[in-house]
Amino acid sequence: MTGCFVYLVTNVPRGTLYTGVTNDLIRRVHEHREGQTKGFSQRYDLKMLVYYERHNTPRSAIRREKNTKHWSRQRKLELVESFNPRWRDLWKDITR
Repeated sequence: MTGCFVYLVTNVPRGTLYTGVTNDLIRRVHEHREGQTKGFSQRYDLKMLVYYERHNTPRSAIRREKNTKHWSRQRKLELVESFNPRWRDLWKDITR
């Protein structure tokens, strides 16, 4: 699954959230799942993909990621719940 993506990963439903941007969603989420991402994501064991959106350009994806990172926690929770109300791990969905 390639393109430009903004994504959110967590450790448990409604838990700690990490917002990222990537040009290869499967590779990047795999890195999170395997603990290969150093720093915040690894420290909080953020391995569960709960949200993603595709963008046509890297510029658009980066702009969205930066904006989303400045949102309140509540607004991020609402974003996830509008896309994934049960907080399922979407890993299997993107690797089919």
